[in-house]
Amino acid sequence: MSPLQRTALAPDRRTRLLRALALAFAALAAVTASTLLAEAAIQDGTVIWDVVRIALILITTAWLAWGATLSFVGLAWSSRKTPAIPDLQSPAPRVVVLVPICNEDPVATFARIAAMDRSIRAADFAADIAILSDTRDDMAAHRERQTYLRLLKETEGEGRIFYRRRSDNRGRKAGNIEDFIRRSGGAYDFALILDADSLMEGQTIREMAAKMQADPQMGLLQTLPKIIGAQSFFGRAMQFAASFHSPVFTRGLARLQGNTGPFWGHNAMVRVRAFAESCCLPELSGPPPFGGHILSHDYVEAALLARAGWRVQVDYTIGGSYEEGPENILSYAKRDRRWCQGNLQHSRLLLGPGFAGWSRFVFLQGIFAYLVSLLWAAFLVTSVLSTILAPVPNYFPEPHMLFPVFPDDRTKEITALIVGIMGLLILPKFAILYEAARTRRTAGFGGAIRAFFSVLTEILLSSLIASLMLMYQTRAVLQVLAGRDGGWPANQRGEGKLTLAQGFRAGLWIMLTGGATLAIVARIAPDLTPWLLPVSLPMLAAPFLIAWTSRPLTHKLFTVPEEGAPSPVIVTCREIHRRWCAESTPPRSDTAPQTTEAANVTA
Repeated sequence: MSPLQRTALAPDRRTRLLRALALAFAALAAVTASTLLAEAAIQDGTVIWDVVRIALILITTAWLAWGATLSFVGLAWSSRKTPAIPDLQSPAPRVVVLVPICNEDPVATFARIAAMDRSIRAADFAADIAILSDTRDDMAAHRERQTYLRLLKETEGEGRIFYRRRSDNRGRKAGNIEDFIRRSGGAYDFALILDADSLMEGQTIREMAAKMQADPQMGLLQTLPKIIGAQSFFGRAMQFAASFHSPVFTRGLARLQGNTGPFWGHNAMVRVRAFAESCCLPELSGPPPFGGHILSHDYVEAALLARAGWRVQVDYTIGGSYEEGPENILSYAKRDRRWCQGNLQHSRLLLGPGFAGWSRFVFLQGIFAYLVSLLWAAFLVTSVLSTILAPVPNYFPEPHMLFPVFPDDRTKEITALIVGIMGLLILPKFAILYEAARTRRTAGFGGAIRAFFSVLTEILLSSLIASLMLMYQTRAVLQVLAGRDGGWPANQRGEGKLTLAQGFRAGLWIMLTGGATLAIVARIAPDLTPWLLPVSLPMLAAPFLIAWTSRPLTHKLFTVPEEGAPSPVIVTCREIHRRWCAESTPPRSDTAPQTTEAANVTA
């Protein structure tokens, strides 16, 4: 990196100050929580389990406080003016839209591509589209080719829309994109990287290209995609949170990360030359899960771009960027297992040469996003052990006392600790609700009253399934630490409602763990039982929660703006998908043009 590039990447004074304040707040919250716990432990005779608990609460509270800080910083910048969008300059940049697919529903995926192609042309913009298939099943690949022919007919896209199926799917999605960049990247200036479920307005793609063109030092521009099309209770809650809360958190993230921003692997535009020069991913030594191909490649590619002196930014002001989300807890947990392995794999890269300090911090955040579940589980276990080994009279309220009076200082301190931790989780969401009501942003969410009940219901749902998420993530971390490779399972999109039998198959082990824990604690430390109920009762109900939250939501909770006034590309996509599903089989391969690939020009 040249001195000029290093200067361009260096955070400005305001960003450095914000980072210092955010880290100081997280440290203060963590120290306060651990001090409260330490005072209670000292009063009653500190044992080794108390020391472990203090260390665990220090780390976990710091993590919660950091997440809350992102929302506070985002709220502080909510009134800032949206920067002007630059115009495209002549000559217009050469842009390609990359759609990596692997065992996807070709009708749904290619209908999105048809809608985007129509939207791109409506925006008076030119962009090629390359469908990069890693599908290994021959029958599935045949359906892809047949649907591709239908896509060409729908869009008249021959010479503009290309399909290529790799014979060697080394490196999975990252390897698929790398292969395209090596073979054909030199034909383009910018590449928009999507997922199979991504959908973007043509005007959005044009604006992104204009911003990249106006800033020659920008290597990657990440949008904030909104979730669309959710039907289930769980899916609609995620959709609402992504639309209502995520913009504020992303504003905070953008301010703190500055020019070393995030890459989430999709709905982002990259400068092809920068990507080609900087982002050749190494294959880590040793076997998976910590060796082999890098799973969470997006974080690493963002760090590699920053290391080479390119700016990586997330722009929360860009609209018209969409994706789909999981419809049930089981689907979410399966996807989360892969992310867990990928993030823990970053421990191999923390001390990699040349990375910016903030890039290393992002790696660390990603690692602790999963380790924190294991740490919370360890905190619960050590709390039980501490209570058994050092019982305190009158420490816990009797189960029948609805409003107990706590006679000793230790109980008051622990209660304050719990209230503080819950505040870090809940206060940011209500602060966002207040800001949205104040600025009248709740109109698209059904009004202030409906938005309030949606936020409240989302908090209650998150609280109910928190124990389930803790168990799934704890199991995932232990599996990775034990050397078990989770691989890269195919995405299951549109999976819909789960039966109670499926809920039992997915959650029986959680129910048994919760029941056994509650029975043991009730036997050896009955005073602790009421405090474990918020954790253990949802575990006992795990199969029912998994099945129930996958059911369609029929009432008007979790309304989002895209439902009342859907984007034109969403309307077009749904119309094309309905028509294709209603039509007969796609055109025969012997009556259509031969499948082609974009120009093989070396980057």
